[in-house]
Amino acid sequence: MRDALAAREELTQHRHYRYRGCAPLPADVADFPGQALGDPRLHIDAWGSLDRPDEDPEPQRERIARERAAAAVCAQCPVLAECREYANSETSAGQLAEPAGIWGGMLALDRHRALIRRRQTQPDTARPPAAALAECRTAQKQAVLRSLARETDEELVAYRAGMDVRTANWHRSLLCGLLGLDKGTAAREELLHTARRLGVLPERVRIRPDGRWPIAAAPNGDGSRQRRIAPGMPAQIVLPGFQHLPRGRRPSPIPAEALAATHRARRGPRLRLVAPAPQQLPLPLPTLTVLERAA
Repeated sequence: MRDALAAREELTQHRHYRYRGCAPLPADVADFPGQALGDPRLHIDAWGSLDRPDEDPEPQRERIARERAAAAVCAQCPVLAECREYANSETSAGQLAEPAGIWGGMLALDRHRALIRRRQTQPDTARPPAAALAECRTAQKQAVLRSLARETDEELVAYRAGMDVRTANWHRSLLCGLLGLDKGTAAREELLHTARRLGVLPERVRIRPDGRWPIAAAPNGDGSRQRRIAPGMPAQIVLPGFQHLPRGRRPSPIPAEALAATHRARRGPRLRLVAPAPQQLPLPLPTLTVLERAA
């Protein structure tokens, strides 16, 4: 995106800038001051916000009609492209050059939405300060990052990190802020890959994928921000009052050798089935009957 000062200079130095639709009519031609050059029926304030008292705001129907009429004039403006380029440009502070009013045929809301889409499709690659990266390498935050790379469930993440769920979510929110991510929308894999790109998470740590549904930002402990569940994601059943219990196979407190000896003692002596060796039986011979003459 171009610089706001350069875009404004190009707009004001355009040879047709004086003929823009929102410019005022000359005094010798206008019936009353403030008529717009593009449409004398409109006042030049139609492209901004009307100065009305708080107790008498502009009705919604009148506002929509005014904005549509102003946008129709912008469609015929000779400097439409330059005006829109300047209004959508960003200042050195990262803000829109013109955050309010109608510029280039676009409402302020449309320009802010376009800014959000640009930032989502083109994430900021600026490196966070060294102090923020050093804070990400503390023991607790490293434990949360490694647990988050292994597990997707927030309770298992907290269990493997050795802390409760609220503390783990708090550290996760701080990590998003330290790495320059949005705390409310940063997904799990986005946080982990950003930490790996910045050298906070070692390359040897394997990141478990989310699967079919991306895991959104973790909720706050006080419930002010709930988990965003993707469409179609099955609901997870949690017993009330037992959220802190890990769901999975626990390691046995008995050593493996002692456990194997206990199992052998319970089974008793081992028996083996031995089949006898095959024996060859004599074949039966045929018996011949001989008749002899009697004496």
